[in-house]
Amino acid sequence: MSSSLRRGVLAATALVLSIASLSACAAGNSAQTLEVKPDNAATSVGDIKLQNVNVITQPDLTAKGPAVITGQVFNNGRKDQTLRAITLPGKNAKVKLTAAKGSGDVVVPAGGSVLLGGKGNASAVLPDGREALKDGEQQRLAFDFSNTGQVTIGAFVVPATSYFKDWGPSEAAPTPSTGAPSGAATPSGAGSPSGAGKPSGAASPGAGAPSQAAQQHAGH
Repeated sequence: MSSSLRRGVLAATALVLSIASLSACAAGNSAQTLEVKPDNAATSVGDIKLQNVNVITQPDLTAKGPAVITGQVFNNGRKDQTLRAITLPGKNAKVKLTAAKGSGDVVVPAGGSVLLGGKGNASAVLPDGREALKDGEQQRLAFDFSNTGQVTIGAFVVPATSYFKDWGPSEAAPTPSTGAPSGAATPSGAGSPSGAGKPSGAASPGAGAPSQAAQQHAGH
């Protein structure tokens, strides 16, 4: 066998082994194999990182009422930062921010994080959420911080059902017939100011706002 032919055979063998190795890795470590789906698209600007941001509406598609913004805010800097506002670019929708302790600013501590939504955490409530948003769409949100300034991210709009039940609005929308709160619209785990009265402190990284795994599960 000539030297050039021998080199060609060796190169082809190396290529086959490389492809086999990659295939094995894909089969053993892929998100599908491990049944773990990636988180929502995260974004970061300067010291601030946003992760697992969602907008959760009333569980009943026909009910009007508040919606909540959930997610986790990380501050990798050396100074505390205040979340001054959240806006919806292009929409006349107001967001009311409430600290976990029930009063004061929503402060993201240096080197720490804060959860938005869920029982005992800070809350971001859209009083007329159902009127401003539609389930299934992606809504652009702009977070305004004291030092970093504006950080924007796309958030999925989902109803407070299935995995999102405990993160949805605590204030029930009245039923059209009686005006009484609907039992289906009272998920435990307040996201509105009324449910954010107990201080929880800064959430540790990895604590979980609902992820895209929940989003995709809820869609099925």
